[in-house]
Amino acid sequence: MRTVGEDEGDIRLDRWFRRHFPNLAHGALERLLRTGQIRVDGRRAEAGTRLAAGQVVRIPPLGERAAMPKPAPEARLDPHLVKDLHARVLWRDDSVIAIDKPFGLPVQGGPGITRSLDSLLDAYRFGSDERPRLVHRLDRDTTGVLLLARTPRAASRLAAAFRSRDAVKTYWAVVVGRPHPLEGRIDAALAKRSGARGERVTVAEEGDEDAARAVTDYRTVEFAGKTASWLELTPLTGRTHQLRVHCAAIGCPILGDAKYAGAAALLEGFPERLHLHARRIVIPHPEGGVLSVEAKLPTHIEETFAALGFTAPKPKRPSRGRPG
Repeated sequence: MRTVGEDEGDIRLDRWFRRHFPNLAHGALERLLRTGQIRVDGRRAEAGTRLAAGQVVRIPPLGERAAMPKPAPEARLDPHLVKDLHARVLWRDDSVIAIDKPFGLPVQGGPGITRSLDSLLDAYRFGSDERPRLVHRLDRDTTGVLLLARTPRAASRLAAAFRSRDAVKTYWAVVVGRPHPLEGRIDAALAKRSGARGERVTVAEEGDEDAARAVTDYRTVEFAGKTASWLELTPLTGRTHQLRVHCAAIGCPILGDAKYAGAAALLEGFPERLHLHARRIVIPHPEGGVLSVEAKLPTHIEETFAALGFTAPKPKRPSRGRPG
C-alpha cells in the first residue's frame, strides 16, 4: 500500500506508477489494472484515473526490479546548444519556466525524430535535482510560449489549469485570404483520420462517433487586401491541430500549412513555413496569482509581417500578478 502525496494530487495513475516504479512496463501495468490487482481506495481503477492527495493505492508484489529507480540519464548537451536554449527562457521561478519554442523543434519524440524538446529538458534544470516536466504541447512547426513545470506540484496544477480551460492561450497566424466576417467563432467538431500519409484531423461529419467538439474565437487584426490576413486566435478547446483545421475550414488556411490546404496555403514570394505563433499564455500560477507571458514573432513570420505591411507590438514583459 502507498499513500498519494500532497504534491501528487491530480496526477494520472499510470504516471504515478511511472514515477514510483519506473521499470514497470506499461503493458504489465495495464494487465494488473484489468485483473483488479491494483486498486485505489479499494476500488478498481484505470490508467487514466486521476489521483487525489491522501488516497491509498494497493500495489501487488512487483518484484525488486520493477521498484528499482532508473538511473538519471547523463546530460550530454553541447554547451553552445545549452546557451541557445537558455536564451529562449522568457520566465523562470521555482515552479515554472516559460520558453519561446523555435520553429521545427518537436516537443516530444517519435518515429524518425532524433531530437525533441523532451530530450533537451536537462538544459533547463538550472541546478535543480528535478528535471522539468512538459505540461502542454505545441506542434513541431508552431513557435512561441510553452510552459515547463519544475516540480510535481507545479506540473499537477498547471495541467489542471489547461484541462479546466483556466489557461487563456492566444495565437497569431498569417492566413491566406480574408475571413468573412472579420471576427467570429468557429464551432466545428473534429475527428482524427488515419491514411497513407499518417494521421490527419478533419472536420467531423454529422453523427461521427469519433467527433470531439472544437471551438475557436478569431479576430482579424489587419489584412492586406484579399491576399492575406493577420488573425488573433483563441482556442476554447484543445484539440490536435485545431487552429490549422479551423482556419482551413473557413477558407483561410494558415500560410505555409500545406498539410491541411495544399497549394492553397502557399503564396508566391513567402516562406513555405507554418505561420502560427503562440503569442501569449495567461494562467493561474501554481503558487498563487496569475502568470502572463508573451513571445516575440519568429524571424520568418516577422519578415512576412513586414512584407505585408503589418505592424506587431513588442511583447509585454512577463508578469505574475493577482487574479483579475
